[in-house]
Amino acid sequence: MNVDGAQEQEFIRQNNLANAGLIGAGLVVVQPFLAAKDVDVTGKICVVSFAVAIPFLAALVAVGQQETFRRHPTTSILVNWIAKPIGTGAAFVGFVAGFWHITWIAGVAMLVAALIALGVHSAGYTRLERQKASGAS
Repeated sequence: MNVDGAQEQEFIRQNNLANAGLIGAGLVVVQPFLAAKDVDVTGKICVVSFAVAIPFLAALVAVGQQETFRRHPTTSILVNWIAKPIGTGAAFVGFVAGFWHITWIAGVAMLVAALIALGVHSAGYTRLERQKASGAS
């Protein structure tokens, strides 16, 4: 894939925004469990997932700031193949578990909606890139 400088900067900006947003949302989701005396399995999964996700996401935000300063994304395997999947994956598990804690149908709805959203993003991104490659507007 041929990526120009402006597109690289946009990827960096979107990743920084997503990672910071996941941290904030994760803290909001975990907050009720901090004072709870008795937490069920889904609540524990939620808390542990965010306990894993938040440090990885915070590290990714810090790396993203450096990427912004240097004006190009890192090629680090540790960042791209370990930290990003663990951070975002653990956050996703935390959200599903948090919704499941409220009612199992909400957890299932989150899983299904996430898969559909992934398809929507993939289709939209692919269409935009094909249009750019063909010179269409």
